[in-house]
Amino acid sequence: MVSEINSTTVQSGWWIDSGATVHVCKDKYMFKQFEEIVDSSVQEVPMANNALAKVAVMAPNVPALYELHFAVPMAGATLCALNVSLDEHALTIILHRLRPKIIFVDSELVHLVSKVIHNKNDTQLQENHQDHKPLLVAIHDVSLDRQTQRVLEVPEYEQTLAMGESDFQAISPADECDPISVNFTSGSTGTPKAVAYSHRAARLCSYGRWTCSGAMGGASRGRWQRCVNVCIRNVSAKIIFDSIQLYKVTHLCGKPTILNMIADSPPVDQKPLPSVVDVIIAGAFPTNPLLKRVQELGFNIVYGYGMTEALGPALIRPWRSSQHHHHDDDNDHDDHNLKCREGLHNITLEAVDVKDPTTMRSVPHDGETIGEVMLRGNTLMAGYLDNLVATQKAFSGGWFRTGDVGVRHADGCIEMKDRARDVIVLGKEVISTLDIEAVLLSHPKVAEAAVVAQNDVIAGQVPCAFVKLKEGRSSDPEEIIEFCAGRLQKAAMVPKTVCFGELPVNSTGKVQKSVLRERADACP
Repeated sequence: MVSEINSTTVQSGWWIDSGATVHVCKDKYMFKQFEEIVDSSVQEVPMANNALAKVAVMAPNVPALYELHFAVPMAGATLCALNVSLDEHALTIILHRLRPKIIFVDSELVHLVSKVIHNKNDTQLQENHQDHKPLLVAIHDVSLDRQTQRVLEVPEYEQTLAMGESDFQAISPADECDPISVNFTSGSTGTPKAVAYSHRAARLCSYGRWTCSGAMGGASRGRWQRCVNVCIRNVSAKIIFDSIQLYKVTHLCGKPTILNMIADSPPVDQKPLPSVVDVIIAGAFPTNPLLKRVQELGFNIVYGYGMTEALGPALIRPWRSSQHHHHDDDNDHDDHNLKCREGLHNITLEAVDVKDPTTMRSVPHDGETIGEVMLRGNTLMAGYLDNLVATQKAFSGGWFRTGDVGVRHADGCIEMKDRARDVIVLGKEVISTLDIEAVLLSHPKVAEAAVVAQNDVIAGQVPCAFVKLKEGRSSDPEEIIEFCAGRLQKAAMVPKTVCFGELPVNSTGKVQKSVLRERADACP
């Protein structure tokens, strides 16, 4: 039975509690009280006060971006945070889809956004905005020299805040399933998809993060309600260490490459940490030598697996340096294999499974049988924006199909192996390109690596490696192949071909494996 006892309506502003943001600005830190700023920001967006109105934000990790994540939903609109790495072509496609009423944009990106919006040669975009061109509002970053900021004659964020209505009341969603945000996938497997989140899913997801934080730091759960968020525009090892020491940071999120930045930082930039800092990463799991260097500096690795459609991390595996500490090489290899499992699903998901995508039967918990990773629960997307066919396909069979393949181990943990379209099929054997890439990246001369399938007359498919070497380093295919042969578990996993050079990436920085697959057959 559903009643007011066990079912409450989602109210705008339920996430607000006392807290603050810190903006790292060159040689100083700017402190902003969260509630006061959000209240001012809410007053700024009332012109978009309906659930169908979309407000876009294109800015790096600065306080305004953080503030608008709360202010836009409280103004009754839908937030669309855009990747600052988008190029003109990708941004044009996305704005076609969104048709936002307001675009808050970093001052360094105003020219790009303005160029896309006012492109008279783009008839489709002009038709989309014939009744209304989006209002541009420039976000001036205090960490930049005002004279270097490229700005057109558009309203400024801080000045617009001051023009807000002092008696404005936050708008609650008419239905908890109304959209709170639209987020675009990276487009690494095709055209970016517009993923819609509901107010309900976002709220439940936040509870899951709060609960999981207990496993990532004990008493740290209490800090979620009264916390300081440190916004870093340009990331460097020095800024990371300085911020941690000054503000006693307990949690750090970022790309896996941030571990290399920390581990390779000069000793002069490294400072003692006030306490253990949990670093939450996903993607390719770091090698054991890198893990050890980072852990020796006082960081603890929390490994997760997720995607845009799952509102971020869906599975998580906390790992502390005090656990399973081994010294011999054999045990180190086993230890690494345990660590790189994605673990168990968070509390807000009903279930996660690895299934045969055709029969929908669960695969054995043997760590070997490959299947598709599937999710089900409250904290999944509402669907793809204006794309019912893609939504139905993604949810077919009563589960969300991730498009990733993995295995399930005897302890219940799931280990993601690869994207379904990226695996290499060698006879009856399925080879994960991620496993090969992890070994390639452990080579001291390799900066970046990607592996794709290369057609082979005899075997059908074999691994082909594309490698970018570190600056000033040189190598040859034989050296790379020999290195992999001594470290990969099976001979079939060793790349048969190695090509050197820059890796093609899309506008968000993701390697375009579809392009590499086309190049693979041309490699000698």
